[in-house]
Parts: sequence; C-alpha cells; structure tokens
Amino acid sequence: MANGQGLSSAQLEILAEAQFNLTTLTEEEAVAIAAGEMTLDRVDNDQLVEFLSIANLLYRGGEQLISDELYDFTFLAELKKRLPEHPFLTTVEPEPFMEAKTVELPVRMLSTEKAYNFAAVARWAGRVAKAAGECGVDFRNLVFRATPKLDGYAAYDDGQILYTRGDGRRGTDISRVFQRGLKVADNGVRGLGAGEVVVSRSYFKEHLAPFFDNSRNFQASLIKEKELQPPAAEAIRSGQAVFFPFSLLPDWTGTWAELSEKFDAVVDDLWRRLDYDVDGIVIEICDEKVRQFMGATRHHHRWQIAYKQNTEVAEVKVLRVVANTSRSGRVNPVAEVEPTRLSGALIQRATAHHYNMVRVKGIGPGAVIRLSRSGEVIPKIEEVLVQVTPELPGECPSCGSSLIWENDYLLCINTMQCPAQITNGIEHFFKVLGNVDGFGQASIRKIFAGGIRSLPEIYKLTEERLVGLTFGPKQAQNMVAQLQRSRLSPIEDWRFLAAFGIYRMGMGNCEKLLSVHPLARVFTLTREEIVAIRGFSDKTADEMLAGLRTTADLFTAIYELGFNLIVTPLAAEEGGAGQGPLSGKLLVFTGTMQQGSREDMKKQAKVMGAKVGESITGKTDLLVCGEKVGATKLNKARELGVRIVSENEYLALLAESGAGE
Repeated sequence: MANGQGLSSAQLEILAEAQFNLTTLTEEEAVAIAAGEMTLDRVDNDQLVEFLSIANLLYRGGEQLISDELYDFTFLAELKKRLPEHPFLTTVEPEPFMEAKTVELPVRMLSTEKAYNFAAVARWAGRVAKAAGECGVDFRNLVFRATPKLDGYAAYDDGQILYTRGDGRRGTDISRVFQRGLKVADNGVRGLGAGEVVVSRSYFKEHLAPFFDNSRNFQASLIKEKELQPPAAEAIRSGQAVFFPFSLLPDWTGTWAELSEKFDAVVDDLWRRLDYDVDGIVIEICDEKVRQFMGATRHHHRWQIAYKQNTEVAEVKVLRVVANTSRSGRVNPVAEVEPTRLSGALIQRATAHHYNMVRVKGIGPGAVIRLSRSGEVIPKIEEVLVQVTPELPGECPSCGSSLIWENDYLLCINTMQCPAQITNGIEHFFKVLGNVDGFGQASIRKIFAGGIRSLPEIYKLTEERLVGLTFGPKQAQNMVAQLQRSRLSPIEDWRFLAAFGIYRMGMGNCEKLLSVHPLARVFTLTREEIVAIRGFSDKTADEMLAGLRTTADLFTAIYELGFNLIVTPLAAEEGGAGQGPLSGKLLVFTGTMQQGSREDMKKQAKVMGAKVGESITGKTDLLVCGEKVGATKLNKARELGVRIVSENEYLALLAESGAGE
C-alpha cells in the first residue's frame, strides 16, 4: 500500500468504529511510514503517537498495518527513546471499541512488563527475591510458573459477560461470541477471567487463509456485530476457534534455580506446546503473599514478566538529525539512519538523549554510529564511530521561536503559543484523566486548527461550535457528552492533578504528595514542606514549585468546573484510631455487585481509610461477596479465618463509617 496509496476500506472502517480521526497524518503518510518510505526523522512526536495509535487499532482490529515486531522494536521503542514519560507508554494499549458505548471492566486488565534477554528476566527475579525476603518467604522455595503468551484477542469472562480489554479500565460487551457458539478451550467452564480469543494455527492455514489475511483479522471478525462469514462460523462450530483462559494454559512450574538452569529449554518447549500463535513466554510467581506485596504499577503487575527474544548490533550511517518539540518545550534530536534490520525490525531512526549529546559526540549527516538492542526494545546508540560537525537548530520546529539552552537541552520557551506544546499538553490531560472518549490527537488537532487553544475553551464547546469545526453532528453530540462525563465520573484527585503535566509530578508523585497534603493546599506548599515528604529532594521540590506556579491559573479554571474527585486519605488518617470500622483494614471484593461496580467500591473503601487487595491472604481482614462467588475463595477465606460479609452487610459498615451521609 505504498507509493501514494492510502489505507484500505477495511482499515478505514476500523478507525471509524473506534471514532479515530487522522489529524497530524494523512492516510498516505501513515502508509508511507509503515512501508519505510517516510523515514522516522521526518515524523514528529505528535505524528509518531498518532501512527502508533493507528497501528495498534488496526493490529487489534485484524487489519494489520505493521508487524508486532516493527511496532515494538521500531516505533514504540522510538517513542520510549524520545519521550520516556509519554502517557501512551504508561497506559494499557487499547483494543478498538466496536461500539461507541463502553462499560467498566470487573477488574483492571493490565499489560505485561517485557524482557528481551535472560539478563533482564534475572533482574526481575532479583526484585522478586528482595520482595520475598521482606515478606518472610524463602526465595529458594518460591514456585515460578511459565506459560505461553498467546497472540490473540484479549478479553475477560466473568461468567455472564465477555468484555474486550479496551483501555484496561473500560471495554465493550462482546458476549455475542458465546451466543454464536464459541467454546472455552479444553472443555473449560465460563467465568475463568482473563484470556484470549484464538484460532488453531494449522486450521487457519488450511481452512481460513483464503478468506482472512491473518489470524488477528479472523479473530476480530468473530466479535463484530455483523453476521459471521460461513468459514468463521464453521471454525467456531468445529471448536478450532476458542476463548482460552490464561488459567488453563499449559505450564512449567519450579524454583528459580531450576528455571535459570534450563531457561532456554523451558522457553523452547512452551513456545511449541500449543497450536496457536505465541509471541512470548509469561513468567510469574505463584505465592499469593509475595504477589500481594509486590502489587502492580498502573501498566503491569510487578510479579509477572513476558520474555521475548531480540539481540543484535549494527553499524549505520546517519542521514540527518531532526528536531521535535515535546509537551515540556524540550526540543529532542532524532537521528535518521540508513535503513537496517535488527532482529527482524527495520530500523530507520535512533534518538539521541539531548542536543548536548549531539554537540559533544558529533552526530550529524555522515556520522557513523553503532546501534544495539541488547535487552531493550529501544535502538540504543552505543558509540559514535565517525564524528562530524553537528548542525544545531536555532528555532523551534513547531513555532519558530528562538531556543535557549537549559543544561543539556535546547528549550522552546514560547509556552503559551507553541502549537506542539499546547496540543501535546491537552492530549496529555485527557489521556491521564482516562475517562474521556473522542479526544485523541486527531480531534485535538482539528480543534486547535479552529482557534481553540486551551482546556477551559474546550470544556465550553457546544455541539454547534464543534459542527462548525467540521465534526459530524453525532460526533459533536458524543464529544459534548464525553466532556460532561469527564467531570461527573469519579476520578482520583492524584490522577486529576497529574493530568496537568507538571514536570516531576507524574501519577506516582502526585499520589504520594496528596497522601500528605490535601489538593486544596498543593499550590501554596513551600519548598520545605515538599522536601519533608519522603522521596522528594531539594531539586525535585524546586522543579515542582516552578511548574505549580506556571500552572496555577489553568488548574483553578479547570478545577472550578466541578470534577467529581475521590479524595486521597491523608497518611495520618490511614489506620488511625477512631476513624471508623474500615480504617486500616485490608479488604478483598469478589463476585458480581448489585449496588455498583467493584472498582467504584474499591475506590470508596480507600477513601474510608481501608486497603484493598486482589487475593486472600492471612492479612486479609474482610472478604466482601457479591453474587456468583467461587467456592475456592470462600473456602480459602474460611481456612484463614477471614471475616466474610455480603454486599448489604458491607454497605451497612459503610453507613456506620459515615460514608452514606
């Protein structure tokens, strides 16, 4: 599809279903990037994120634009190199929504941390060993489980509804695939949680290849509303297409000593164990106590890792160095290199850390550099073999303003008028907020082109104004509804604060900050008060204060719109005496709730000073049960002496705590 051709009609249909509009790229440019005809140094940061979004939606929708390897090892790696803190990298890559309406998932469906050689897996095991020691568990006896990583269509089955993974928090109801006759693999029962919709590799090759370009194209066709094609219906009827819960996967179990000794043999065996597409091996620990202790980031579980193979080195010539302006105003250098393949991926760009690196190491047209992919998905500049006189930009590539040096970085200080900074900042806000559909990069670009330059202006948009900006009437109606939803849906106060993109104030730091000081005080904090918080240095405090000063007016304007914020309990309140019957208790929620979603109940419990776990351990104080609770959890709770209450009994406890007032 290169040489001036655009996306196929099927690909355009998937983007339309996902309500995704191209703004920074044309169809032809997206195809040219995929084909390597538009090199990465000609793609700015906004275009890269849009391309990744397009590639992800098309891949998961079954109309692949680029391979999984190119996505991981070239384009996603490029974003990690350029903008390591970009929200795209810390959120679950979304499945395309097949309807406009989304529903909250029963549990969060996270991505998996990846490792690309044994050394990275060993480092992860070291973190497990440290956690086990702190839990009083003997690491030598800890059991590890390894399973094939299926390359299918991710979904979650609670026994009543089958959900797409969506963005990890909200998905869509695709229960119709079971109504069409889809079975659970290995004669399994419904309700086994997360898994993948997959099709037999040999069956696809023999019976489905003439009708579908690839297995993902077939898998996506199964869940769409339109009537199944006869070959797809036959694949379901014959049991060759199934929902495969992760809990039923074939596995290897043993200690770390055993796994490390025969790592390659374990990987090779599991990779070939199933007649389904496999793109890695997932390794996890089985001890619930250590799992609970390690917990999760907002992107992946810390007690689990996926191993993928990739290691290679190449020497390449630099064709040119291109400047791209980030949300923070930093101008990042990207070296376009002669196309070369590393571990099957076509590499055309490598990102230098900053322009001082370009200046000191002599990176420019004609320079020869050594690239590697040893244990990382990011193409790394190992060494500059032939230096040249570098060319340094004098103006911002987005707005043309003069640049200044700030330590190692060239900086655009035209904060209020630089298109790249403004649109990237707005996109960051909605991505971190995480409860808004329809305000991706494409829509934001279109809004910006229409003269709307700030978040307060966006929140004042009417359907008529959006139609005037060339959005369709139905889309305009949905966008206004989404803006209202973003204000009314419960959202953590630390997530709301992090959405403003203040330097050094990512979600982790904001959550830590608001556990000590309430949101109303954040913009009046002193340097000394910030430094007094564990983990905040003098330098971090100074950088945070500078960002808070410049963001105060914008924050106030947005805050006064009336967002439904879930207040973070102050550390002094957690577990304190006289704070109610839930304060300091460790709760686990299970089953289908009638009075609200489990996620909402978890958030409310935290507000009341409780701690929330996913698994039952000896430290669990309360198991809150909805309907259709499995016997395994109930039996384990009884064995450990955990108090078991119904949903109504739990709500009575909340009322006693004052939550219902």
